[in-house]
Amino acid sequence: MATAILAFTPFKTSFKVYVQNLELLSVSDIQEIEEFVLARKGIFDFNTYSFVIQKKIDFFEFEKLMQESSLHVRCINAPLERADNPRIGFGEYKGMQYSELPDSYLLWLRGNYSGMDKSLIEKECKRRRI
Repeated sequence: MATAILAFTPFKTSFKVYVQNLELLSVSDIQEIEEFVLARKGIFDFNTYSFVIQKKIDFFEFEKLMQESSLHVRCINAPLERADNPRIGFGEYKGMQYSELPDSYLLWLRGNYSGMDKSLIEKECKRRRI
């Protein structure tokens, strides 16, 4: 049984976790992680090996949450570098940096937004490899 390696990144109103070794985990291990995420109303994105949960917590709270769960994981703190990152000027996430947006919203913007920030959206999608 492989131990999932979870890279934790906090955001202003949520957190994102990248499962670094998803391809090495068993189907039942992946299903347990997915159940954990769904129970917290999060979104698991199998294309990017990551999940997002809309709750503000820090790395130590995340580690405690993992210890209290039945999941066999190793946690890594992976905060984003946020220097000079532009902020979104409209919509539900107005004022947040593009690096803080959930993957799902960023992907929606990529397909539906055609304003002057389109290049920023593309750049952030490329940086995240989504």
